[in-house]
Amino acid sequence: MAFELMVPLHEAFEQVGADNDITCVVLTGAGRGFCSGADMSNDGSAPPNIDGLTLTRIATRAMTVLTDLIPAMQRMPQPIICAINGPAIGGGMCLTLGTDIRIAAESAYFRAAGINNGLTATELGLSFLLPRAIGSSRAFELMLSGRDVDAHEAAAIGLVSRAVPDNELLPAALDLADRINGWSTQGTALTKRTMWAGLETNSLRAAIEMESHTQLFVRLTTQNFEEAVRARREGRPPNFED
Repeated sequence: MAFELMVPLHEAFEQVGADNDITCVVLTGAGRGFCSGADMSNDGSAPPNIDGLTLTRIATRAMTVLTDLIPAMQRMPQPIICAINGPAIGGGMCLTLGTDIRIAAESAYFRAAGINNGLTATELGLSFLLPRAIGSSRAFELMLSGRDVDAHEAAAIGLVSRAVPDNELLPAALDLADRINGWSTQGTALTKRTMWAGLETNSLRAAIEMESHTQLFVRLTTQNFEEAVRARREGRPPNFED
């Protein structure tokens, strides 16, 4: 989670999110791991734009850079598939939970490592996201024990959608992206948006109201439904033009 990597990652999210020709995103790591978490070296870079700031203000600036990574991914209209190619530790684990779909290589493992470092395990939205992914009891255990969770356990408890052999990870992520790309761009973008909003909605009635307006919006402002009917009748894939 070094700043020389996280600042360009922010910029990449903004660039990709604004590209109207990109309809699905795959996020993965380079090398042996997905993300090892905090930079434990003494020569890590400082957060950007801190000239003249006191230590307490530098700390706030640093956390702001990191904590906005998760909302930045949620704001992107494209679904993000996380191809977790190795260890996802601390902030790296949090980063995976900001994506929409997670697929893990069998060599991947997860650790809420803040607790191991004498800090809290609650960072970058983990206290909100992890219980919603795996339930509160499991989330408490993982965050308080600081133990490793391998890819197969992660799949069993819902931390990832599935675990695949290492050499099948990127093909699996790209195949899923291709499937998503076959649907309406507007439909997938609004499904993502409604899903994330639904995680923060506190009643069934409010969720249904939100879903109803979204569904009606796409139904009445596109010819997508009619095209789906024609395509099914003609035995071909639909061509959604939104």
